[in-house]
Amino acid sequence: MLNPLRQSPNRRGPFRHLAAACVLAILLPGCQSMDSGALITSAATPGVSGPAANAIAGDMVSRLAEQIGQGKATVALKQDGSPFGEALEAALKGWGYAVATDQKTESKAVIVPLAYVIVPHDGQVLARLSTSSVELGRAYTVTTSGATPASALSLMRRG
Repeated sequence: MLNPLRQSPNRRGPFRHLAAACVLAILLPGCQSMDSGALITSAATPGVSGPAANAIAGDMVSRLAEQIGQGKATVALKQDGSPFGEALEAALKGWGYAVATDQKTESKAVIVPLAYVIVPHDGQVLARLSTSSVELGRAYTVTTSGATPASALSLMRRG
């Protein structure tokens, strides 16, 4: 007879996603606050390959565009030189954003400081984009050929 309290291996899926969402929720508030002109240092784990970095950056920038408007601002990006940082810059430009990596911008331009964090967790990668008005986070399953979302998008707006 089966024990009704015993979980089958197939039931771990929702709990794994819940655990990833909880870790992501803990990471989001723990980021440094951003002043209107200040940038925080971005960091990405070196283990994310080019194809995975491109997939994650493309997905995250499309979600960012939904929140701040497509191509309506200059994004001030202080990157770490990782494959994800380069992929993020390319994705931003692909969505029509001007990208300032040297922290010098025109005084008339609307500037959106953007920072990112990519960290491994429990066989997945957690990605976060932070601006002064919004933070986006999501877990991804990474393969050698790319990455696919493994959780719902986490969105936090600042008042």
